[in-house]
Amino acid sequence: MCLILLAWRAHPGHALVVAANRDEYFERPARAAAFWQDAPEVLAGRDLTAQGTWLGVTRAGRFASITNYRNPAERMAAAPSRGRLVTDFLTGAHRPSAYFAGIAPQASEYNGFSMLAADRSSLAFFSNREGAVRRIEPGVHGLSNELLDTPWPKVEKGRQRLGALLAGTFDPAAYLELLGDTEPAHDLHLPDTGVGAEWERRLSSIRIAGGDYGTRCSTVLRIGTDGNVEFWERSYDREGAAIGTLHFGFTLSGEA
Repeated sequence: MCLILLAWRAHPGHALVVAANRDEYFERPARAAAFWQDAPEVLAGRDLTAQGTWLGVTRAGRFASITNYRNPAERMAAAPSRGRLVTDFLTGAHRPSAYFAGIAPQASEYNGFSMLAADRSSLAFFSNREGAVRRIEPGVHGLSNELLDTPWPKVEKGRQRLGALLAGTFDPAAYLELLGDTEPAHDLHLPDTGVGAEWERRLSSIRIAGGDYGTRCSTVLRIGTDGNVEFWERSYDREGAAIGTLHFGFTLSGEA
C-alpha cells in the first residue's frame, strides 16, 4: 500500500474503518481480493511474485497492512518480501504489539517498511526505520511511505476527509470517491524522499492514475462494533480507469 487511512475506535458504530490505496507496477502479477484456499480465514489480495499481501482481514477480526518506506538509496536487492510480514500476522495468533516485538530483531533484513496490525482489542504500528513498537490510541490516522501520521499532503488531506465522512452515515461509495482523488499536491508542500521533483509530484496525489506505475486497487474495510465486516476492493487499469469492484461481507467468528 502507499496510502492507508484508518479510524480506530473513533465512532460508536465502527470499531475500525480503513480506506487504502495500493500503488505498484502493473507488470507485477497479483490476484484480486478473495478468501485464500491455503488460509481460508484470510480475506486479502495476493502478490503472485512472493505470495504475500499488502492488506488483509480475517474472519476473527485480525487486520494488517504495510507500506514501503520511500528511500531508494537504501534499497537492498536481495531483501525478503515485506508482504510476508502481513501474511504471517494474519495467519498467526500473537497480539499486535507482541508480533512486532517478535519480528523487530530481524527487521533490518527487510527493505524499509511501515506496518499496522490490529486484533479486536488493540492496534499497533511498527517501522524498521523507527524501531519502536507503538500501541495506537483511538482516533483517525494516516500512513504513506514514511512513519504513521507524517504530515505529507495526501496523508493530511485523507485524514481530514476521512474524519468528515465518519460524521455521517457510512457510505462505501463516498470512501471510494475519497480514494479516487487524483489531484497532486502543490510543489511547495512536496516531501523530498530522493526520487526527484517530477516523481514526488506524481506520487503526491491520493490516487496515482496512468502509466506503468500507479494505483492498482482501492480498498474500503469496515468492522462494526456489532461484529459485522464489510470489504470493498476497486481495481484500476494502466490508464487509471476503474475495471471492477468486489464486495465481501461476513460476521466475526472465534475469540477476540
